[in-house]
Amino acid sequence: MPRPLLTALLVYLAAINLAAFAVFGADKRRARRGEWRVRERTLFLLALLGGSLGAVCGMCAFHHKTRHWYFRYGLPAILLAQCAAAVWLARG
Repeated sequence: MPRPLLTALLVYLAAINLAAFAVFGADKRRARRGEWRVRERTLFLLALLGGSLGAVCGMCAFHHKTRHWYFRYGLPAILLAQCAAAVWLARG
């Protein structure tokens, strides 16, 4: 992969993971205050768009959505699938 493309991909992944982590934290804060919430499909979309590591870390750090089986098992499954895809693509 050309270096500029790899750099852009790494910047994108850092940004989407940071965003996913932040959105999990913001949603937890809003849940405690009884305010408007982030849709669950938005949280999953952030994970599917490459932010699965940030979403899993946010889920664990903020203890948010840990009672929902589809988050508890779904987000790590997305992360594993993305890691497997990255390894497969890296091997050529």
